Amino acid sequence: MPLVSWDHDGDEEVAMVRLTRAQQQERTRAAVLVAARAEFGERGYADAKVDRIAERAELTRGAVYSNFPSKRALYLAVLVGSIEHPDAPNDSIEHADAPVGSIGHADAPEAPSPPGLAEAMGAFARSWLERLPLAGDTPADGSLRLRSLAGVFDDEPGRTALAQVTRLEALLLALALESRPPHHPRCVRLAELVLTLLNGAGHLADTAPGFADPFDVARACEHLTGLDLADTWDPPHLPFVAPAQSVQDRWEPPAELPDQITGRRVGFDADGVLVVLGAGRLEAAEEAVRAARPGDQITVAVVTDDPAEIGRLVRLRVGDLTGCLRRVFEPEARPGFRLVLDDHATIASAVGLPDIGDATEAAVRVQAGEIVARARGRGAAHAVATATPPDGAGR
Repeated sequence: MPLVSWDHDGDEEVAMVRLTRAQQQERTRAAVLVAARAEFGERGYADAKVDRIAERAELTRGAVYSNFPSKRALYLAVLVGSIEHPDAPNDSIEHADAPVGSIGHADAPEAPSPPGLAEAMGAFARSWLERLPLAGDTPADGSLRLRSLAGVFDDEPGRTALAQVTRLEALLLALALESRPPHHPRCVRLAELVLTLLNGAGHLADTAPGFADPFDVARACEHLTGLDLADTWDPPHLPFVAPAQSVQDRWEPPAELPDQITGRRVGFDADGVLVVLGAGRLEAAEEAVRAARPGDQITVAVVTDDPAEIGRLVRLRVGDLTGCLRRVFEPEARPGFRLVLDDHATIASAVGLPDIGDATEAAVRVQAGEIVARARGRGAAHAVATATPPDGAGR
């Protein structure tokens, strides 16, 4: 009788089958993405067909939908891939320093920072405008290069998420601008104005190519830094926010996730404030940032019940913007908080959220292995960031 453990052999066989299936699924996804890139590049988002994508990939329609639940999810995956792999075949977008981690490469070289607010803004604008279609691009391929979302989100949840992620983009840009010496007051309204101009230029390039000179647009962005926008931090609802609840609950940190700002994987076992925001409440990230005490580690976790579409939208827009920031600002000038995408709701579960949605807003303060403050609902990020832990908390 052979000295073989059938249980052990069975486990190895199951593991090999699982590995083979995972490899096959990865190959299928890669084939679908290549085919989708070609289809969207030839026909544009509106006229692209999933059946033709399946035919290009030599797969069934069901195989495409088993990996991507909708044409919109597939289109967003193609756009995210153009940032993650800017030098991939069939991709005309070129970046000298693409976003890193889940978006790009952590070893990308750092560019020196321009000396001054106007110069930094001009450099950021020029980096952003590199996506504009080239003279020889077809309309469909130009839209891919531009990473255009025109006509993609025509439903209310998508439009709301797009508006909120744009506010988050403005916060990221503003925090970088505020760090320029001499340090500037709140620059969020300036960042919103600049992003309005840049996105308007992008829309014109998509619908009326050749109309605007990108160098003029960049110079205009520089001049916008000279406007006095009377930008102050005074949300009217904050005085009415209920205080955070003082607790002493055990904290069990979830697994590491990539920080979308730096690209590095980060853990959640250190002291600090952890904010969980749905895609419809991303603007609340600033409430935690402005209220944070010196030395506080602020982590914002974005949750959604639609990671294939809304989750990819956040990943695309944040990765796109932080890639531009990395080409302009030195590391110490970049936003001083961590931003993670909690696609599987592991962080939401760890902080005790039974369910999530677009309107989710919750926060906890962690100290010495315990949750010492909690809040949920509008203003939760501000309430926890300003909470004073009770005496003896975490001991």
